[in-house]
Amino acid sequence: MITLKSVREIEMMSESGEILAGVHKSLRSFIKPGITSWDIELFVKKYIEDHHAIAAQIGFEGYEYATCISINDEICHGFPRKKVLKDGDLIKVDMCVDYKGAMSDSCWAYVVGKSTPEIDHLMEVTKKALYIGIEQAQEGNRIGDIGHAIQTYVEGENLSVVRDFVGHGIGPTIHESPAIPHYGEAGKGLRLKEGMVITIEPMVNTGTWKMKMDPNGWTAYTQDGGLSCQFEHTLAITKEGPRILTSQGEEGTY
Repeated sequence: MITLKSVREIEMMSESGEILAGVHKSLRSFIKPGITSWDIELFVKKYIEDHHAIAAQIGFEGYEYATCISINDEICHGFPRKKVLKDGDLIKVDMCVDYKGAMSDSCWAYVVGKSTPEIDHLMEVTKKALYIGIEQAQEGNRIGDIGHAIQTYVEGENLSVVRDFVGHGIGPTIHESPAIPHYGEAGKGLRLKEGMVITIEPMVNTGTWKMKMDPNGWTAYTQDGGLSCQFEHTLAITKEGPRILTSQGEEGTY
C-alpha cells in the first residue's frame, strides 16, 4: 500500500531528516583511522537520542543496531563491530531516524584517512547518480525514469548498479511500497504522485553488480570482492519538484 503524505506530515519528516543529516555532517570529522565502526554506532545512537529522536533501525525485523556500517566490499547491512578502521577503508553509514513518529532514512559514504583514485571515482559517480535519480523524481514521471537515468550514467562510467537492493517508500514505517530500483526502462512503472515520500539509494560497484550473502543473514557483499559505495536521500514528490528531506546542503554542487 502506498500512502500519500500531507503537507504537515512532510514537514515532520523534514524535521526528522534534519536530525539525520546532522548526524552525517558530524561524522565527517569523527571518522578517522584508528576508530572502529562500533565507535560510530555509539556516536550515532547518542546523537539521535540527544536530539529527542529514536534510532528506528533498532528492532526493525530483528535488527539490533542503530546503524548499518558496510566496509569496502560490503554492499549494505553490515554490522557495526570492533575491527579498527584504517587508511583507505570505504565505509557506508546507513540509518533511520524516528522523530515524533516521522521517519527519515539516509546513507552516506566516507573514506577513512587517505583515499585512492579508484575510491574517489566510485564515490563521485555514486553521489552524482543519486542526484541524477532525484532529478527524475518529478510528479507525473514513472519509477522507471529514475532507475534508467541512474543505470545509464553509472554504466557509462564503467561501474555497475546493484539489482538486489532498491529504494522504497517510507513513513509511517521504514519500508513501504513502492520499490524504487536503480536500474530499468524509462517510461515504465508506477507514476509518481504528489505526496509520495521515497528513498533513492543507488549502490554502485567497481566490478560485477552481483552479490553474495554473509551467513549472518543480513550483510551483502560484492560477489567478486570489488568495492561498493552507496549514497541515499529521503525525498518528497511535490508539485514544485522533488524535495530532499535529508539534505546536508550539498545539492548545489551536482
